Amino acid sequence: MLRSWRMKLKLLLATVTLAILLSWLYLFVGSLEYGRFLLLPPCLGEQPSRDVEREALASRVRRVEEENQQLRLQLGQAQAEGSDGSPQWGASAEDRDPPGGERSNRTACPKQRTVHKCELLHVAIVCAGHNASRDVVTLVKSILFHRKNPLHFHFITDSVAHQILQTLFQSWMVPSVHVSFYNADDLKAEVSWIPNKHYSGIYGLMKLTLTKALPSNLSKVIVLDTDITFATDIAELWAVFGKFSEKQVIGLVENQSDWYLGNLWKNHKPWPALGRGFNTGVILLLLDRLRRLGWEQMWRLTAERELMSMLSTSLADQDIFNAVLKQDPSLVYRLPCFWNVQLSDHTRSEQCYTELSDLKVIHWNSPKKLRVKNKHVEFFRNLYLTFLEYDGNLLRRELFGCASLPSPPRDQLQQALEELDEDDPCYDFRQQHLMQHRIHLFFLQYEFLALPNPTDVTLVAQLSMDRLQMLEAICKHWAGPISLALYMSDAEAQQFLRYAQASEVLSARRNVAYHIVYKEGQFYPINLLRNVALANTQTPYVFLTDIDFLPMYGLYDYLRNSIQQLELPQRKAALIVPAFETLHYRLTFPKSKAELLSMLDMGSLYTFRYHVWPKGHAPTDYAKWRTATVPYRVAWQPDFEPYVVVRRDCPRYDQRFVGFGWNKVSHIMELDAQEYELLVLPNAFMIHMPHAPSFDISKFRLSAGYRGCLQTLREEFHQDLSRRYGAAALKYLTAERSL
Repeated sequence: MLRSWRMKLKLLLATVTLAILLSWLYLFVGSLEYGRFLLLPPCLGEQPSRDVEREALASRVRRVEEENQQLRLQLGQAQAEGSDGSPQWGASAEDRDPPGGERSNRTACPKQRTVHKCELLHVAIVCAGHNASRDVVTLVKSILFHRKNPLHFHFITDSVAHQILQTLFQSWMVPSVHVSFYNADDLKAEVSWIPNKHYSGIYGLMKLTLTKALPSNLSKVIVLDTDITFATDIAELWAVFGKFSEKQVIGLVENQSDWYLGNLWKNHKPWPALGRGFNTGVILLLLDRLRRLGWEQMWRLTAERELMSMLSTSLADQDIFNAVLKQDPSLVYRLPCFWNVQLSDHTRSEQCYTELSDLKVIHWNSPKKLRVKNKHVEFFRNLYLTFLEYDGNLLRRELFGCASLPSPPRDQLQQALEELDEDDPCYDFRQQHLMQHRIHLFFLQYEFLALPNPTDVTLVAQLSMDRLQMLEAICKHWAGPISLALYMSDAEAQQFLRYAQASEVLSARRNVAYHIVYKEGQFYPINLLRNVALANTQTPYVFLTDIDFLPMYGLYDYLRNSIQQLELPQRKAALIVPAFETLHYRLTFPKSKAELLSMLDMGSLYTFRYHVWPKGHAPTDYAKWRTATVPYRVAWQPDFEPYVVVRRDCPRYDQRFVGFGWNKVSHIMELDAQEYELLVLPNAFMIHMPHAPSFDISKFRLSAGYRGCLQTLREEFHQDLSRRYGAAALKYLTAERSL
């Protein structure tokens, strides 16, 4: 028995010795398995430091020691077995997960930032139309969220996108972000000769012209599609330029679908490409090298040759890029696929990501966009929605340690804010007046083209999310163009988008302009909203109203006829549309003045605010209006605030008035100061629909401080009016003091 036990002990010791030798051999062979010796440089040819080598070696030694410790534990168990000497062997170290959850003996490469902290990164994007202008904002947000460097965006745009994006960036005022615009119309001749079946149209070919479109002193640029979402700092992608060889000029990710393999359907004949081809949603361009190579002539000759047999492109610029690279493969640097994870149907994109850290750029390159079929589409959709609804105001952060790019408007605003007295009881009002709100013009498709009709008129109003239900009713009552400013958060703007697209009434209209003014501050900037809506009209005349009013049926035609009959183009006049109200949420809307008067007599309608604010509309002279058959003139009186039709170039609303109170009164006062005639239309009317009181009117009613500040602002407005109009404005101050 003793002899048998000694034999087992010798066998166990031999096993331990053999395990140690095998472990060291495993480490040596394992290093070869991953393409490097322990002391040879890892990570794409970069030389590691001796500290890194030492740490890698120490890590592996610790693992061997842990395995030996396990064997010793098993040996101790064997010695304690006693008489029968049958050891209870557990799983060997090789059979279990290694300590710390490691799955291999690879040493992670240290991250080395090769982009200078304050280096300016250049990004080029082709953007045309209302929808693309809306989509590109999400891309920009994802870049700004992760970025640590100054950025210069280069937009190749049509006139629509130019107006939208220029206003957006000017009002956004993001530090260390510069924006340049290039007219796509100037480049159309370069590519208009190419037949293109892709839904992007001629703008899908514009990236071919970037060497000509962008400044000649710009040496490199990252080019992105608008349907891209970044999940990492764009500086990491910019750093890849440093890995290009001397011949490489274009960085691209391999196409992750079978399109260029030509096996998607019978007789499918794609353009020539290297293997699976490359996707051009993300491109790194070395512009200086491309210009020296004669890029413009190169792609043009290739396109001409291939079009002789292909007849047209199917994937726009991507087909031509691939044909060029097929001809000269040395020009392309193959980007890792996580720089363009393509979420179109039937792609191999799942092979690009195994862990969250692998996600860097997501590309919604299917026409289905968020409805694309993908096993993990919910994860990608949530990431996209995070930036879609992210508060863009939070991205106005400084890059500490980097000098901001010069921005006179931002500097002036900052100076004005610093000059405010924080001890002023009305500090919040004055701060709100100076606040710079982000503005996204023409948020939805807008196709109204102003005819040369000198009497055409646009309905102008403003609203917030809680008045959204009024839009369909107004569109049913008013057939003409409408300009609306909507005060919303980023998330609310997306809710509105879904609401408008799902509405049969709203989606059928193309002459309604929606301008998003993004929320910021504690007061409703009512006169800023009115000015935004007013400034973006295209007709000679505007009907200045509020969203809670329904105009009478046919008012659009009636106003145009009245403008012509009264010869308004030759006179300075404001046409007053008499205002009424109902307390009933359900109303049989009167079809004529006679029906309205009947409802007025029956008590189902009232003159507007007769019971709480009679001074606001009493000068309209409703008694005279009942029997009037022709327009009649009325005089201005204190606190008069009718709804009027005026020329588009009328005075703008005074934006110091925020929240509730005096926002319309001040505007009518200035119209009178400029000697506008006030003419009441005899056969026009509008009806105010009931709604819950706004938050601002509640503050006005409950806060003495609020009312005190409003009085202060009124006095300052009178002083400014006197400075602008001299003695003619004294009557307003006199009338104010007599109240």
